[in-house]
Amino acid sequence: MRTVSAALNVAIATMVLAGCQPPSAPPVKAAEAAVARSVTKNAEPVTPQPAVGALFLGGTDAHTCTASVVHSTGQNLILTAAHCLTAGLPVTFVPAFDDAAAPDAVWTVDAVYLDPRWLASQDPKADYAFARVSRSAGGAVESVAGQALTLGMAPGEAAPVTVVGYPGGVGGPPLGCDTTAAMAPGGYPSLRCGGLVDGTSGGPWIKGSTVVGVIGGRDGGGCQDNISYSPPFDAATADLLARAEAGGPGDDAPMALDGDC
Repeated sequence: MRTVSAALNVAIATMVLAGCQPPSAPPVKAAEAAVARSVTKNAEPVTPQPAVGALFLGGTDAHTCTASVVHSTGQNLILTAAHCLTAGLPVTFVPAFDDAAAPDAVWTVDAVYLDPRWLASQDPKADYAFARVSRSAGGAVESVAGQALTLGMAPGEAAPVTVVGYPGGVGGPPLGCDTTAAMAPGGYPSLRCGGLVDGTSGGPWIKGSTVVGVIGGRDGGGCQDNISYSPPFDAATADLLARAEAGGPGDDAPMALDGDC
């Protein structure tokens, strides 16, 4: 699970512990073998990207997850992992966050859109969420940030991706890793990269200008920091984006289930 659980207030510490299972050793298939060959990769500090930012939960200065600006008709949507959100806590987003943020760089989450499978049972294959954001200074996050990612589909065969995420805590730059993603047994995209620690949940998997996954899904993104998972982006993900673009009422994020990670 790539979320911070220590050094935060009690409200935040009770969030986002979803879906972890005891480690297992499934058979390695051809696609996962291709991912395993990138095991030497390690995440390193990178320059903040306009379309990727830190997610703050509960009104503190500590960022607990990562999100990205996703292209939409209203230019006002971000994408993260569903387990990064929980009922009753305010959420803010700072694109291109780097150590600190001016007040007009902070965007407030006004509505959250979740897959029905996540609402019903917190199905790890639906561990993604779109959120509508605004700020007091006005404007649309996509135009102000100057960049957005287009929603894509989950990688099938091995494909190069860049993953970006913010380690949980106060301040600091994002981590990035160029690696290979492919479909692992069980239907979850996976990638190998060391050092993707707590806080990187929701971090986008970027292929060109598209986002093909986020750290999440199986075991909340992975119980170990050297292998990460994503929920499989598919037609249901595109349908949820369309619902968020329509601008209707959002969903109440459920309290996250406890896990074993």
